[in-house]
Parts: sequence; structure tokens; C-alpha cells
Amino acid sequence: MVRTAQCSCGAVTAVCEGEPIRVSVCHCRNCQRRSGSSFAAQARWPEAQVVLSGEMRDWVLTGDEGGRATFRSCPVCAGTIAYTIDSMPGVVAIPIGAFADPDFAPGPEYSVYESRKHSWVEITGPVEHYD
Repeated sequence: MVRTAQCSCGAVTAVCEGEPIRVSVCHCRNCQRRSGSSFAAQARWPEAQVVLSGEMRDWVLTGDEGGRATFRSCPVCAGTIAYTIDSMPGVVAIPIGAFADPDFAPGPEYSVYESRKHSWVEITGPVEHYD
């Protein structure tokens, strides 16, 4: 299977081959701010199965626990198209919303930083929950 994600203006794309190796949601404050929502949902693939194209800008963030993430975004619309985190080398995360596919499957397997989750959000199904 091949899936294509793009930023809001379409100038930057990510083509992902095969099934994701992890699908998760994150409720940390940084993901809330970055996504502009109450949580962020992302799918991860091995780096060799993702082709990024278009002009991108990188931004590095050091998280609450000291881990670093490098975000790749469109310089026109500022949409995040992909990111990597130091704790998962060789893996690329793509925001699920960038696929604009309401039938994107599978659903999340992990829900992290739930102690920061908005009280009205409920992540259901066979999901591992972490504070």
C-alpha cells in the first residue's frame, strides 16, 4: 500500500510505502501546540519507506524529558509534514491528518501523556494508555 500526505498548500509531500509500524496519539503540551488541537495523531514508518519532497524547513524541539524531535515543515503554509525523534532512530512520523483520509487505518495503538489529556477526550479501542 502507498499513502501520500501533504501540507495544507500541497507544496510538500510524504509518500509512505507499506503499513505503518506504529500509530499513536500524544497529549503532551508540545503536540497540542504544534497540531493546534487537543492532541496529535501520527503514524510511523521505517525511514527507507518514506519519500519526502518539496522545500522544507527544519525545527528542533527539546521535550519535557530532554528528548529531541526534528520537525519538517512547509515554509509556505507552515504545515508539519514529518518528524523524527532521537529515541526512535531510523523512523519517520507523519501526522495522520496530513493524509486527509477519514478511513486511515489502523487506529492508534498507543496513547501517551494522558495525564495532560483534555478531560473531554476519550481514546477507545485496543489502545495502550500511558501517563
